[in-house]
Amino acid sequence: MIRFFALNAFIAVHTILFCVWGFFVSFFDQNGRLVHFYAAVPWAKMILRVCGVKVKVSGLENVGRDVPYVYMTNHQSYFDIFALLAFIPSDFKFILKQELMKIPIFGFSMRKAGYIAIDREDPRRAVRSLNDAARRIKNGASVVIFPEGTRSLDGTLQSFRPGGFHLALKSGCDIVPVAIAGSHRIVPKGSLKIKKGSFALSLGKPISVEPYSKKDMERLMNRVREAMLEQISRQPLS
Repeated sequence: MIRFFALNAFIAVHTILFCVWGFFVSFFDQNGRLVHFYAAVPWAKMILRVCGVKVKVSGLENVGRDVPYVYMTNHQSYFDIFALLAFIPSDFKFILKQELMKIPIFGFSMRKAGYIAIDREDPRRAVRSLNDAARRIKNGASVVIFPEGTRSLDGTLQSFRPGGFHLALKSGCDIVPVAIAGSHRIVPKGSLKIKKGSFALSLGKPISVEPYSKKDMERLMNRVREAMLEQISRQPLS
C-alpha cells in the first residue's frame, strides 16, 4: 500500500515538474524536438527507473534515427507511453484523443511538444488533424499511432481502426510495426497499482506503403497486424 501511494505520488509530482520544464524549453523550440528529447524522454526514463520496470528492447537496427516513420504499436498499459518515449530513437509525435489535451498542465505540455489530437466526435476536425499530421511527416517528423484505439485488457491484439493507415498512405511514409508484450502485467487497464517487472518492446522492419492504395486498405492493415503478431510471439513471457 505504501509503495502504491509513493509511486503514484512520485509520478504526479515528477510529471508536473517536467511539464513546467518543458514549458521553458519550448521557448527555444520551433517544432517540439527539444521538448521531446530534453523533457519527454528524461521524464519517461526516470519513471521507468524509479518504478523498477525494465524494458527489453529489440529491433533498433531496423529504424533510422532521422528517418520519418509512422510507428504503429499495440497498447496494453499506460507504461507503454514511457517505453516508447524512452527507447524509440527518433523525434516523434503521438497522435492521441482530443480529451487528453484537456488535462490541466499536461495537455498544455503535449501541445508544446507538437502532439496531434484527433476529435473523434467531429469528423471534419479529425480529417484536418490527419492532414496536419501528414504535413508534419512530410516535413520530417515521425508519429506514433495506436491502431487499436484503446488499451487491451489481457494483452491480446485487438482489431485495428483504419485512421492511422489513411495517414500513412497520405504521407507516403513507411510503417514501422511496434510490438509490446507483457506491459499489461505491470499496470493493467483501469488500475493504478504498479508492479515491478519487465516487458518487451520490439521494432519491426519498415513496411512500405508504396504498393498499397485506399482500395488495399484491409490488405495493408492485415500486413501490419501479422507483423505485430509475429513480433509478439517471439517475445519472452517474463
